[in-house]
Amino acid sequence: MQVFVVFLVAVVTAVAAASSFSKDPALEDPWQEWKGLHGKQYSEETESYRRMVWEDNWRFIEQHNQEHAAGKHSYKLGMNHFGDLTNEEFNRTMNRFHQDPALEELPVFNSTGISSQPPREMDWRNKGYVTPVKNQGRCGSCWAFSATGAVEGQHFKKTGRLVSLSEQNLVECTKNKKYMNYGCNGGLMGRAFQYIIDNRGIASERRYPYTAKDNKPCRYSASMKAARVSSYCRVPNRNEKALRDAVVAIGPISTCLNAGRRTFQFYRSGIYYDPKCGQSINHAVLAVGYGVSWFGSGSSRPTKFWLLKNSWGRRWGNRGYFRLARDKNNHCGIANQAVYPVI
Repeated sequence: MQVFVVFLVAVVTAVAAASSFSKDPALEDPWQEWKGLHGKQYSEETESYRRMVWEDNWRFIEQHNQEHAAGKHSYKLGMNHFGDLTNEEFNRTMNRFHQDPALEELPVFNSTGISSQPPREMDWRNKGYVTPVKNQGRCGSCWAFSATGAVEGQHFKKTGRLVSLSEQNLVECTKNKKYMNYGCNGGLMGRAFQYIIDNRGIASERRYPYTAKDNKPCRYSASMKAARVSSYCRVPNRNEKALRDAVVAIGPISTCLNAGRRTFQFYRSGIYYDPKCGQSINHAVLAVGYGVSWFGSGSSRPTKFWLLKNSWGRRWGNRGYFRLARDKNNHCGIANQAVYPVI
């Protein structure tokens, strides 16, 4: 009852705000172009509110980019398909990763034997380990995309074949009491790996395509099997050096971060560093590499970054990827909970 009351108050507040909203005529063409680009359609009752949210986000992006041009930020923002969502709505829909209470029980990545001088840069995309960017849609299944990305990389390492694996298989088949994932309402990569172990396989994307819904029962059959997992391990918590060593030695690693800031919602390019980004993780991604960049002409100030694959489509970020500040006190909690499968 309390949740319903809160929801009702939010609806009434939104309607009241929209009723007094005055559109900016200068933004009419950009608004129509944005709706067409992203296939957005609204009822008469909702369009005014969504336009109001979109205009507020537009101005936020413009203000940030002016500050970027003045040298205040290391990254730019851009309008994308999340433009009609408030930051609260965005987080409620997209950032549904759950922290793993059993993480400490897993075998730990051992960096013994790793060179004390690792490569200056690493990008597993260039070595064939990474499938094209995918899109989780309006479903909190980031954990499934992170998990398949890590398995895809290890399967390629083992077989030399890059196969796109099925997130839908994980969304539907781990939403039960045994694995305790929640489909579009969140989950854990570790539990996804455990399912693949117990199931003796995971389907390919082609045989078990993604729907961005979790309202059907598990439909996996052994004939769909495209890859297997034998075990999985974790990277030492909050240790960026260990995460870097794991990326070098293992390949793409499933990890997570705090993706809740409005600046992250509209990230476009550059190295993401938001001083207000906290350590409370809520979104799973795939670490596919790292590197170093210099800002400005003739700059001698190097900035280290993580290269991360997201699951929000190619219209978000830099064609679906983003760079995150590295060795900046575990920025956004990037090394808080990293795991990988063993094949």
